[in-house]
Amino acid sequence: MSFARRLESLDRRWIFLVMGLLVLGPLIFPLPLPITVSPRVKGFSDAIDAVPEGSTVLLACDWDPGGKPEMQPMTRTALRHLFSRKCKVVITCLWNGGPGIVDETCRGVADQMGKKYGVDWIDLGYKAGNEAVMVLMGQSIGNTFTEDIHGQKSADFPIMRGVKNYSSFPLLVSISSGYPGTKEYMQQVQGRFHIKVVAGVTAVSAPEFYPYLQSHQLLGLLGGMAGAAEYEKARGESGDATRGMVPQSFAHLFVALCILAGNAVQWMKARENRS
Repeated sequence: MSFARRLESLDRRWIFLVMGLLVLGPLIFPLPLPITVSPRVKGFSDAIDAVPEGSTVLLACDWDPGGKPEMQPMTRTALRHLFSRKCKVVITCLWNGGPGIVDETCRGVADQMGKKYGVDWIDLGYKAGNEAVMVLMGQSIGNTFTEDIHGQKSADFPIMRGVKNYSSFPLLVSISSGYPGTKEYMQQVQGRFHIKVVAGVTAVSAPEFYPYLQSHQLLGLLGGMAGAAEYEKARGESGDATRGMVPQSFAHLFVALCILAGNAVQWMKARENRS
């Protein structure tokens, strides 16, 4: 049997085994990976650094457990960054599967940094309505989210006393893995209410936001786990995204090699058939 035929008949379980080892190995034995901070990630970090200390910032977390590997590291680092600037943070979610994991993620960071709920941060939870909710927030956030995620009146919390609408925020941080999310905030909110926006999105959707960066409607962008890792690098941290980049890179490289090998096998078989 020729080499091409033997390679073609290779048991696919060997491929699964190699892929598993490439992913599991770096997680057990971490390897350093050089990470360079791109201009779009630096813009994200610089925009938060430019927010006056003590300001109240809107953090829109529009993701659910399916987007956890990419979205959670971004959310954690952005929240730590905001808290380090002594900012107060108002959190919303327009995904019905997201409030639980978003609250768990944000509460973990807040507790770690000693931030008091209702004073330093608040989670307004989920509101159905997609773009309609975004527009209503431009009129009154208190009337749009009358209760927080725990069912308590949002107006009773000290952090909400100075919050009226988008004009109350110097910056909107949108962490989104799809619809509704960053794209809808850009279409329905940014131009209409003239609020500065930075965003974190999935790797596959990041290219569609480059025009917003070029037009300066979007001040900074994190794209997928790589963007989250660059953000951690810019902040001098080493979190989940940084640790996840090595196995992800190895897996991508192996998939590319498998594609090349598959094409090579077909080319060799074609030559054999012609001869």
